[in-house]
Amino acid sequence: MSVPLRAITVFHAVARSGSITRAAEDLGVTPSAVSQQVQALEVSLGTALIGKAGRNVVLTEAGERYFEMIGAEIDRIMEATQRIQGFRSVTTLTVRATPSLSTKWLLPRLAGFLKAHPDIELRLDGTNEPTAFLKESVDIEIRHGTGGWPGLFAEGLVEESFRPVCAPSFAAPGSLAVEDLPRHLLIHSVKSQVQWAHWFKLAGVVPASRWRRLLFDRTHMAIDAAAGGLGIALESDLMLWGDLRAGRVACPLASPPRITLVTQWVTCPPDYLRQRKVRAFLDWIRRERDAWTAERDGAAERDGAAEQAGATL
Repeated sequence: MSVPLRAITVFHAVARSGSITRAAEDLGVTPSAVSQQVQALEVSLGTALIGKAGRNVVLTEAGERYFEMIGAEIDRIMEATQRIQGFRSVTTLTVRATPSLSTKWLLPRLAGFLKAHPDIELRLDGTNEPTAFLKESVDIEIRHGTGGWPGLFAEGLVEESFRPVCAPSFAAPGSLAVEDLPRHLLIHSVKSQVQWAHWFKLAGVVPASRWRRLLFDRTHMAIDAAAGGLGIALESDLMLWGDLRAGRVACPLASPPRITLVTQWVTCPPDYLRQRKVRAFLDWIRRERDAWTAERDGAAERDGAAEQAGATL
């Protein structure tokens, strides 16, 4: 009995992508052709390999076992074939993230990922719109929100700390009291999960009158406005880090109230975690997260020690 290699590779593409449509795009054929090949393989094996849960494609128990047995072998065959043909395999990885996270945190770090994975062609899609994974060619989304999206793998990126910041020329570091802030122009990121009203309540401050506001719907715009001396912004250290270390912004309070929150989540359908390119990105961003957290915590310890030494002089 001949081995249905074509049908096997088509099933492999469906199982890897979790979608008949995505598999068809990867293979350059129609979705109906993909379905026919999978059905032919199921007839050959005498068992169902895929099913549907709503609009999703899911593997049956037999499909899961079969994919586990053939997945690595098919990947090796494809890589070997491409090497013999005389060119290196290039795989496209599409990552969706908000424009602010893309600009302020991801872009300064991407060189390390590209150097470690020269066979992956990265596409960074900067948008706030949540991904419809079954309809869009997006592999990973770093989504702003509270987590807990049904049907999706979701891992919090990092616990962020929020603080007021402004240009040092606007107000020197540690020069203002919490009660002084409502007298200045306050910059708002309207989509932020931490707003000035909540921060004032935590700080125990009741502004005497309504404060003047400057509003932006993008965090990176609010940070740039603060760095430009327009007012005081309330932002996350994750987004602020480059500007803080470069001295473009600083906290005008000596001891600001501390608010911590996870607002960025790495998400994708669970089936996508089988893909080598997705696993590679997850491993990389976890290392970057850990390195950044260590850098942030180390800087906080040094700053605290310097303030304590200054207080004893």
